[in-house]
Amino acid sequence: MIELVKNLCAIDGTSGNEDNVRNYISEKLDALGVEYKIDNLGNILGKKTAKYKSDKNIMLAAHMDEVGMMITSICDDGSLKFGTVGGISSEALIGKTVRINGIGGVIGSKAVHNMTASEKSASINADNLYIDIGAQTKENAIALVNLGDCAYFDSDATDFGDNLLIGKAIDDRAGCAIILKLIEKSDYSFSFAFTVQEEVGTRGAGVAAYTINPDIAFVLEATTAADIPSASGADRVCEVNKGAVISFMDRSTIYDKGLYNTALEISKQQGIKCQVKSRIAGGNDSGAIHKAAGGVKCLAISVPCRYLHSGVCVSSVDDIYSSYELCSAMLKALSE
Repeated sequence: MIELVKNLCAIDGTSGNEDNVRNYISEKLDALGVEYKIDNLGNILGKKTAKYKSDKNIMLAAHMDEVGMMITSICDDGSLKFGTVGGISSEALIGKTVRINGIGGVIGSKAVHNMTASEKSASINADNLYIDIGAQTKENAIALVNLGDCAYFDSDATDFGDNLLIGKAIDDRAGCAIILKLIEKSDYSFSFAFTVQEEVGTRGAGVAAYTINPDIAFVLEATTAADIPSASGADRVCEVNKGAVISFMDRSTIYDKGLYNTALEISKQQGIKCQVKSRIAGGNDSGAIHKAAGGVKCLAISVPCRYLHSGVCVSSVDDIYSSYELCSAMLKALSE
């Protein structure tokens, strides 16, 4: 499954430009002989039919898109201005290498020695950054890049440290890999949705839930781990290597209490590493899903991830497996 995560992370696909990710997942589904369809927005929707079936329509969802940048103008000197697609801290941008249409670039800023004292002390603003692709003139740049093209962090997922992964797009290609593996291995039936445009407002998830009309949804995600030296207690939110993350509430969803308690009970009984998110923060596709159709009971099962929405996301291999195991156990519990 970890090779699957790496392969998915290597594919570029910002919100609204998920085509290559969708093609890769579709090829995997074709090889597994699973029926699915692609809706007008670009979601992949389908159903895995297996030996056991719940009396409830259970949907597993993960989003295909990643954060990135979109080119908004081309300057006379060949540099590129851009806007962010999804929430990226400006501090995570400066000096990073990127790729656009198969060519390399670097995100630059005003030289320090040309800054005023107030500019040096001010927070970095993405509007003041640019991408340098080595073009000397506007005409040279136009031959390589169009307005509306997307730029991606040039940092595919690789092994890191002690059983960790580092790279771009772990949010949420880890979730996509978990669902693909459950489609391959699980003995329990479920519907699935690989969604689009989560990073710009959970847009695909609402459409997917309206079509599938589930009773219960498990959202496989990555969530912010703040287990760094400057944070302590609840401010750490969740921690890498402490297992799958579940939450009672975030900024877009109050999670179903029954599913939350069941997950805690199952993780304890079966020895699955699991932790509870210690801050009411963030959000995911659950925010759109739980309000869709006649209402959907939701639980997010997330992989803790340091430096989320950057080119250097860090997650644990063990936590990815814990998320897989917890979702698998929840499917079993709801199908017996």
